[in-house]
Order: sequence, then structure tokens, then C-alpha cells
Amino acid sequence: MANRIVLNEISYHGAGAIREIPAEVKVRGFQKAFVCSDPDLIKFNVTKKVTDVLDEAGLVYEIYSNIKPNPTIENVQTGVAAFKASGADYIIAIGGGSSMDTAKAIGIIITNPEFADVRSLEGVAPTKNPCVPIIAVPTTAGTAAEVTINYVITDVEKKRKFVCVDTHDIPVIAVIDPDMMSSMPKGLTAATGMDALTHAIEGYITKAAWEMTDMFHLKAIEIIAKNLRGAVNNTPEGRDGMALGQYIAGMGFSNVGLGIVHSMAHSLGAVYDTPHGVANAILLPSIMAYNAPCTGEKYREIARAMGVEGVDDMTQEEYRKAAVDAVQQLSIDVGIPKDLKEIVKEEDIQFLAESAYADACRPGNPRDTSVEEIAELYRALM
Repeated sequence: MANRIVLNEISYHGAGAIREIPAEVKVRGFQKAFVCSDPDLIKFNVTKKVTDVLDEAGLVYEIYSNIKPNPTIENVQTGVAAFKASGADYIIAIGGGSSMDTAKAIGIIITNPEFADVRSLEGVAPTKNPCVPIIAVPTTAGTAAEVTINYVITDVEKKRKFVCVDTHDIPVIAVIDPDMMSSMPKGLTAATGMDALTHAIEGYITKAAWEMTDMFHLKAIEIIAKNLRGAVNNTPEGRDGMALGQYIAGMGFSNVGLGIVHSMAHSLGAVYDTPHGVANAILLPSIMAYNAPCTGEKYREIARAMGVEGVDDMTQEEYRKAAVDAVQQLSIDVGIPKDLKEIVKEEDIQFLAESAYADACRPGNPRDTSVEEIAELYRALM
């Protein structure tokens, strides 16, 4: 079986990278941008950093901001209608995963209108056409949605999130500018950073992992472990490192999948609107311990990448524990809650577990699981 790698056509990295956007727009002959960005980014003038560049270059755009932190089917459908009315021919997605996931779904439906119900996009959708061209500008160092073939939409009616996987949705251009991330508050920086670490660790141990994605994931773990604390304290070096580390993690996991940390986090987001990064961060150490028996020697390399010394002299049990402990300590250091006591209700656990088991990320988990075992994992964190 051949292994597949799907990446952006072009990506720009570094401070001031957003200034490369006008040249790309002009050389591609784009006429009008549909700018997808959430209300808070507009309110706090983060989106304006990009629209100012567009204004200076005389480029026409229209802003769409009906986007929630966990974007819904309604957000997508109103976005499709707004795109059609706008006369735009490309999308600029500015924000975290919410803005980019909304943009991807809009772009796919515009070119594949038979999926207008949105729900039919769940899983690996058989779309025929590439989505409307997207230029993705992340404002968080975590989701890596700018380089992935995935997006997640919330079905409010059914209280569940569903994952869509489609090579047709990847942005043609990614612009990773740490200056766009400098205004992120500490809590969001911590949560999205732990999301990125979860991507790297789950991608490294998932069943489909192979040499090229292992290379991406181990480097991402190393960069994130070195830089997340600094990013939370808003140091330039920390911001730069996290901007790169989260993108490298996305290069890997987008092509091999994830595991039950993500499937369980999706359930928490759908039922309680829990921020995705926070859910991942709370779950990650416990799920790492659960998965350890099915990971061979990989936790030794995770521990090494996390900065643990002396791993070559450790037993398998010792380096597995060291890897989990290092991740737990990073989570504590950046202020992530330790458990789900303030989030999960006992009466919801069966539904949460069933939803997590049905999630598209679950089959990639290195350890085969069950609804009952997932339910116990939730309970253990209460």
C-alpha cells in the first residue's frame, strides 16, 4: 500500500508573512475575497491586520463573521448563502480552527453543491471538485487547520461533532505569521498549544504512522516542548517556535489520523461546548497511559523529544511513565485544569462514550477500545 502526503501548494512562515498575500492574489488572478473570521478577532482588530494589507494593495473583500468557537451546520449554511451573494471567487480564512473549518466547509459546498446539507460531508466525503481557493492565516498556534485535509462541524440538533476528511479542502496557501498570534491571551495560547502537542503525539502513535510522519511529529513535539511555556508568557521566541511547531504537527497528523484523545474531546465540545484545546489537554496524559501497552518503543522517543534526560538507561515501564509525566507537567505549567470534574456530568457519560466511539478519529487509536472502556476513561478524570 502506498503512503500519501498532502500539503499546501505554498506556505509562508515568519514575522510579516501576511504581506505576501497581495502578490499571491494578483498572480492567481483572484478578484474578490470572502474573508472568514470570528467576531472576537474582528472586535480586537486581529482580522484588521490582514484587511489593512488588502486595503493597501487595493484588493476587494467582504467579511463573513457568523462563526462560533465550535462551528455549526447553520454557520456553514449561512456562509454558503453569503458567499454566493458576495460575488467572491476565493476565501481568506483568518483565525483558529473555527474560522478555517467554516471556510473549508463553505468552499467545498460551493464547488460541490450536492453536499449542501453539510451532514453528508462526514467522514471521507466523495466530493469531485476542489473547494474554492483558500488562503489560510492562523491566529492560534494549535489547530494547524491551515495545512490539514480535515475539518470539524457541530451538529447542534444531535449534540455531536463530526469530522470531515477531504483532500479537496486543503488551503492552497498557508500564511503562518507569528505576529498574528501575539495578541492571544494566556489561556488560549496554552489550550491551543496543548492541542498541537496532542496532534503530534497522537499522530506519532496512530496505527497509520510511518517514517515521514514520524519525522514531522517528533520534531513538532521537540519544538512545542521547548516553546509553549514561552509562548504562554508571550515571548517572541516562544511565539515563533509555536507557530512553526504546530504547523509541522499538522503536516503529519493530517495524513495519518489521530486517536481517542480527539474523539473524546469532540464529544465534550459537542455536549458542553468545551474549548477543543482544553479538552485535549485534560485527556492527553490519561489516554497516553491507557495507550502505552500498544506503542512499542515510541514513548522513549516522545520522552526524549519532551526533554527528558537519560531515557536510554530507562526500562520500558520507566520511559513510558517519563513521557506521560513530562506531558502532564507541561500541561500543569501552562495552567490547564487537571480533570473533568467541572465539565462532565455522570448522566451524560454513556452518550459521550458512544459519540466518541463513533467518531472518525477513534479507529486510528493504537489500542483497540470499546464504548465501555471510553466511559471508564471519562469517569477516571472525574
